[in-house]
Amino acid sequence: MLRTNQLRFAGRLFSSAATRGMPAGLDSSKLQIQTNSKPSSPKANNELVFGQSFTDHMLTVEWTEKDGWAAPKIQPYGNLSLDPSSAVFHYGFELFEGLKAYRTLDNKITMFRPDMNMARLNKSAARICLPTVDGEEVIKLMGKLIEQDKHLVPEGQGYALYLRPTMIGTTAALGVSSPDKALLFVIASPVGPYYKTGFKAVKLEATDYATRAWPGGCGDKKLGANYAPCVLPQKQAAERGYQQNLWLFGPEKYITEVGTMNVFFVFKDAKTGKKELVTAPLDGTILEGVTRDSILSLARERLNPEEWTVSERYYSIHEVEQKAANGELVEAFGAGTAAVVSPIKEIGWNGKDINVPLQPGKQAGALTEDVASWIADIQYGRVKRGNWSREVTGPL
Repeated sequence: MLRTNQLRFAGRLFSSAATRGMPAGLDSSKLQIQTNSKPSSPKANNELVFGQSFTDHMLTVEWTEKDGWAAPKIQPYGNLSLDPSSAVFHYGFELFEGLKAYRTLDNKITMFRPDMNMARLNKSAARICLPTVDGEEVIKLMGKLIEQDKHLVPEGQGYALYLRPTMIGTTAALGVSSPDKALLFVIASPVGPYYKTGFKAVKLEATDYATRAWPGGCGDKKLGANYAPCVLPQKQAAERGYQQNLWLFGPEKYITEVGTMNVFFVFKDAKTGKKELVTAPLDGTILEGVTRDSILSLARERLNPEEWTVSERYYSIHEVEQKAANGELVEAFGAGTAAVVSPIKEIGWNGKDINVPLQPGKQAGALTEDVASWIADIQYGRVKRGNWSREVTGPL
């Protein structure tokens, strides 16, 4: 009994100390909501351009090293007010995530695998000395944000509400040090297909004259600093008739990613007939894509192991070139939250084009079509799979 009472007393002391001096954790129960007095009307699906229009509200949460997380706020969408010396402007203390909420066939709204986005957000935050978060609390807050603007979540295959959680360092000082102030905010955009052309195969330029990421760097983190330097090579590739870059690395010319997505290739052994679905391994240079993980999980469950091998390994543009010459290149596609799946039809390399097969009369390979269908079935509620779909609202 004495031992029990001592533990209870110690617990009360710890709780009191936490209340008095420890920084506050992120707490969704403290949410404050200020509604927009002029709610907007939904746009027609054919008017939705990816990331060009936003919902009526946004979520903001301030953090200081001394006090921790302040009360979260949902407020009308609007401009941020920041000191010109804020760390984000000068030293790139910024990270972001991207995920989607879907209107299902039974008219519910669900988020697709938000727990994985929160885990990646925390890895990014830790890497650049920004505060980590309780992922479940952020998921709850994003749910509340969606509820405020649920009438703006579009309906139909290929349409969704894109969520952009972002964290920035807001310390107002020019010295280079870890920020003691930060802002977490979430905005939401009703979206249609990422590419205006829809589900059509793209042409890539194999790029070895610029490097997206390198060992020991931050290529596996979702940092804004990883994206701006890649725009110039993309523009240069576009001038030569290619939609995106196929990023290569090192003297071996290993294939890493495509544009801002992970990339998959399908090879077929001419002797055995066995196929291989291959993507680059997570070695610190590859973004840990949620769609990538979903594809690998589903492929390992659904593809016949007697006919297929699913690999995470190094492979080069030279291997792809040789496979194509031998008739062993079957198909290829990019994968990411924004576009979900993007088929590939051609790769420019060394002044020549490597043709990637498509199904006759179609814009994708057979597995590419299957993968897109597998994921869409879960996202739009046609198929249930564990906790991949996190329900925000019941039937509307």
